[in-house]
Amino acid sequence: MFSEKMGRRNFLGVAGVAGLSAMSGAIPGGVLSGKGRWEPGLPPIGPHQDGGETDWREIDRLHKLQVDTFLANIGQDDLFWNRDLEYTISDDGYKEFRITIEEVEWETSPGNVFPAFAYNGIVPGPTLRCKQNEKVRVIVTNNMSESSGIHFHGVDVPNEVDGVPFITQPPIEPGQTYTYEFVPRNYGSHMYHSHHNAAEQVVRGLLGAFVIEPEDTSREPEVTADYVMILNDSGLGYTINGKSFPYTQPIVAKVGDRIRIRYMNEGLMIHPMHLHGMPQLVFAKDGYPLPQPYMADTVNIAPGERIDVLVDAYNPGLWAFHCHILTHAESRQGLFGMTTVFVVNE
Repeated sequence: MFSEKMGRRNFLGVAGVAGLSAMSGAIPGGVLSGKGRWEPGLPPIGPHQDGGETDWREIDRLHKLQVDTFLANIGQDDLFWNRDLEYTISDDGYKEFRITIEEVEWETSPGNVFPAFAYNGIVPGPTLRCKQNEKVRVIVTNNMSESSGIHFHGVDVPNEVDGVPFITQPPIEPGQTYTYEFVPRNYGSHMYHSHHNAAEQVVRGLLGAFVIEPEDTSREPEVTADYVMILNDSGLGYTINGKSFPYTQPIVAKVGDRIRIRYMNEGLMIHPMHLHGMPQLVFAKDGYPLPQPYMADTVNIAPGERIDVLVDAYNPGLWAFHCHILTHAESRQGLFGMTTVFVVNE
């Protein structure tokens, strides 16, 4: 979730981006449709399509095309940062969330469409938000063609709702509905995901954020905006919040803002996330405050790990933000995968 939306016109006017925007007439006809979807014209761009020798001019053209497509797609995906799941309050005082498990076709980047699994039709699934010690009920309906289950990763819950089929519960079979009830005892940045055929189901989309706010909010830093950034790999490629560059969306701030980023790694690989231009203050790991926060420009997030950072936006400009395993972020055909942009307006 974040507190500020920004359209493409405003974005192109900040941080010198208008200079990049000679791109506005540079996207070949038929490549990008009015809805931001890729149309026939050029092959999809990714890490394994180098195809031997390429003239330097063609390499430059492809790199520029990726950035141009990113700029043209700004504001086209309202769910990228804003995906909190709506809830109801039951008569017995539970905060109720309803989740449907589905099979979908999911486009991660121009031309790259995958058969995916999804919670409520989106990858990652919607973000669950509640307060520490609040009564929570999660009602899950499985509309897939295989069984599943949901594990609330990092959340302090009773054993019977830990969500591991055949250890703490039966699997949720196709067509079945299953209900989890618990009172989360620990606050922080957590996750939920499948724990049944997980090496396939999670990397293909059955994952989401679970943010638990503390009862004592004085423990929380004051921030201008709060972003959840879920990292994934393998099944759907290298993605941030279910999308690969150029279909990722920027983080947008003004000078003087303090931005919170909740990194969550749902993939099978480590991802050292590197922000250009400004340091990150690492202050929590797996939902627990660090006794000694520290500054870093590159923050490594291991599979299953959650890291919370603060960024003080003091340096105006357009800043690259990417995984620093460079094969996850850039190739001869341009930026891709785990890449986005952090914009600081004056």
